[in-house]
Formats: sequence, C-alpha cells, structure tokens
Amino acid sequence: MTDAATTTNTTSAPRAPRSDTRSQGAGASGGADRGGRGGDRRPRRAREPRARSEYDNKVLDIRRVTRVVAGGRRFSFSVTIVIGNGKGQVGVGLGKAGDTALAIEKATRDAKRHLITVPMTEGFAIPHEVRAKYAAAQIMLLPAEGKGLKAGSALRTVLELAGVRNVSAKILSRSKNPLNNARAAILALSKLKPARAKKKGEVKTK
Repeated sequence: MTDAATTTNTTSAPRAPRSDTRSQGAGASGGADRGGRGGDRRPRRAREPRARSEYDNKVLDIRRVTRVVAGGRRFSFSVTIVIGNGKGQVGVGLGKAGDTALAIEKATRDAKRHLITVPMTEGFAIPHEVRAKYAAAQIMLLPAEGKGLKAGSALRTVLELAGVRNVSAKILSRSKNPLNNARAAILALSKLKPARAKKKGEVKTK
C-alpha cells in the first residue's frame, strides 16, 4: 500500500509550464522578416506627383442608354466632354461605356484626337463673323472687342476653354442638344481665318 500511495502522489503533482522556445523563435524571426516593430523597416518610396494635363475639361452631358437584348436590358453611359488649354486649342469628344469613368476617359481621348486651333486677335476676340450648322443646330459668332463673352449653353463652355474672351454668340435654331451645339461651335471656329495684318500706310476701303 505504501508503494501505491507513493505512486499516486507522484502522478498528481502539478507540472511546471513549459516554454515553447520554437514558437517564440519563429515569432521573433517572422516579425523581423515582415518588418514588425522588432525588425528594421524598409524606407518608403516617395510617390512622384502626377503630371497635370495641359488641357482643362468639362463634362457637358451624361446620358444613360438602355439597349434591349434577348437576355434583358443592358445599360451603358454616353458622355459628352469639352477640353481646351485656354490658348486657342479646343475639342469636343463623345465616349460610350458601361462605366461612367471609362466613358469619360474615352470621351477625353476622342476630344484630343479632334483638337482645333482657333485664330484670335490680340484682344482675344474672333477675327470676323461666322455661321455654322451641324445637324439641327445652327449658331452665329460675332466679334465683340472689349465687351466680354456673351454666350450660353454649350457655346459658352467651348469658347471659354478655347480662350476666346470677347465674342457674342447666338443660337439660331431651337435645338437643345448640347452635343450638336458644341460641335456647331467647333465647326464655326474651324472656319475662322486669321486677321490680315495691315500694311503701313494702307487705307481701309468700304
């Protein structure tokens, strides 16, 4: 009985907690490898600022287009955008995609492909009167030296981004389509011819 009691007391004695050196070692090395608090951190690379585009842009119109197919309806977006540098270059673009951001990107690329250069006087006015018609839109541009920009709707956006500051624009049609009005303005500006410089001693004749 003495042997049995001795054996029972020996097995019931509490054991001391054993430290797992392998897990601690792995954690320490893993933290150092992953750049934790105990390890050396890699220096962050400074991000270079994005180069700003020389062209300003403005969205004229965003439309949601629905197409009916065999499986149901498919939605896409149509975006009309105007870009210009304010120094005589301006363009109008149209982009279509299933996402608005992608449609704007496509419209911007389309506008850059169709840039025109607008001839202007020293007072940032157009050299002469001009009219243009695109689809159902019909407009007229008149030079207005020192009178500022008198235009509305899509015409004002196109003229502002082109850098024209002294002009009077009129929409002669009833069309309210911003894309047609903007393209009519581009067509009118493309018809402009540079003003001929007067020669010394030249007299203006009627």
